[in-house]
Amino acid sequence: MRLNRILLSTALVVVALVLQVSVFARLHLPGAVPDLLLLVVVGLSLVYGHTAGALIGFGAGLLADLAPPADHATGRYALVLCVVGYLVGLARPETGRVRSATLPMLAVVAAAVVSTLLYAGVGSLVGDTAARHVGLTGLVLTAALYDLLLAPFTVPLIMAVARRTLGETITGDGTPVAAAPEGPYARMTSGSFRVGRMGRSLRMGGSPYGGYGGGKGRRQRIKGGKRL
Repeated sequence: MRLNRILLSTALVVVALVLQVSVFARLHLPGAVPDLLLLVVVGLSLVYGHTAGALIGFGAGLLADLAPPADHATGRYALVLCVVGYLVGLARPETGRVRSATLPMLAVVAAAVVSTLLYAGVGSLVGDTAARHVGLTGLVLTAALYDLLLAPFTVPLIMAVARRTLGETITGDGTPVAAAPEGPYARMTSGSFRVGRMGRSLRMGGSPYGGYGGGKGRRQRIKGGKRL
């Protein structure tokens, strides 16, 4: 990842974590808590791809594991968001442009369901059975509902800001690829224009590397004809 993407991702994660702990965790809503940190990971993964999404998810989850008042094993949420960031990044379009709101909203719902189930599953492995006492079905439904209601106000903004850090088109794993030129001057750098220019030069009897070479060749043939 480039430095500007790292700085932007870090800033968004820190802001989301502060709001998560200071605001959303104090709402005392029934069931789950709206997960702003998850929405940040989803938005960035849809722009940067699965590799960057996994790294961002791991870092965001690790901060959430260490931030008070966390009462679970360190690394638990880091694993959950790492998996979620990777899976959401796989759904990133090849062009890097999301044309409708359907994909982000579906990604938010899927991420909320997967993260809740995975968090409860990892908790059962380490002896945390709180999810079973609260009711896993209610947690999954409320998590998906709260995140879906919050997503239209956060995910499009996150994705728009993240796209500003892309100086070129990137592949699904975050590898930069030079973007194709656009506009009226695109033909001047395209391969077809160069091939066409070379073909015209060769047909005129000149050099494919410039017009002066071709003119010199014609002058030499003309002088030879005069000597004859």
